Amino acid sequence: MDPALPTSFIDRLPGVWRGRDWADAAPAALPSGHAVLDAELPGGGWPVGALSEVLQPAGAHHEWRLVLPALAARLQERDCRAVLVAPPLEPFAPALQAAGVRPERLYSLEAQESAAAWACEQALRCREVGAVLAWLPRALPATLRRLQLAAAQQRQLLWVFRPLQAGRNPSPAPLRLGVQGQGGRMLVHVLKRRGPPLDDPLELAALPALLERALRAQASRRLQVQRWPVEASPPAGRPGAAQEVAHALAGVAAAG
Repeated sequence: MDPALPTSFIDRLPGVWRGRDWADAAPAALPSGHAVLDAELPGGGWPVGALSEVLQPAGAHHEWRLVLPALAARLQERDCRAVLVAPPLEPFAPALQAAGVRPERLYSLEAQESAAAWACEQALRCREVGAVLAWLPRALPATLRRLQLAAAQQRQLLWVFRPLQAGRNPSPAPLRLGVQGQGGRMLVHVLKRRGPPLDDPLELAALPALLERALRAQASRRLQVQRWPVEASPPAGRPGAAQEVAHALAGVAAAG
């Protein structure tokens, strides 16, 4: 196309997507609870019906601080449950309650990595589940594509947490963030989104005092409750692991 063509002519062409329209063309989204972040995300929040990938340094656990506000809103809005797949740490009830999340609304599945992706897919199909949070440090691109497809088909909210070095590899996730701590704040790098790139990191404000204290208490007990670090190899798979996960998901449905 001739670069000299006037913008008005291009605007009249059918089927032409304009970069300035990225926010308006975004899919359904759930506000993150962080105004600075929402201002830069298509649709103004976490994409619903898509995979959101969060990368962080080894041994860091910024995920709860990042997603808790949106998770609380999701569970309250839909009166549903969330499934945690292979979390490296036991959820800390005081921090959940301080953010407005009732601990009994969370179901944790200790799936081995070989079965974790399958567990995610099954959880996404549960009507009683409103969000899935998965810790998949070694997920292959093909695995992530399956999860992205499942989230899109079920119109579900899906977060996958992975180590920062996973950013060297391609990902099908429409949204990919890198998160690092800076004192009591977080630096969020928008590594990938629908729309133009974002070069500068976002600095998210500190949390409310009550939640901040709860998260600090969680950090102080981290060494005592951590089962295996993000970089460590998960325990070897064992026969019957998939059946155990299936039984746990059946319990989620029964509780609804």
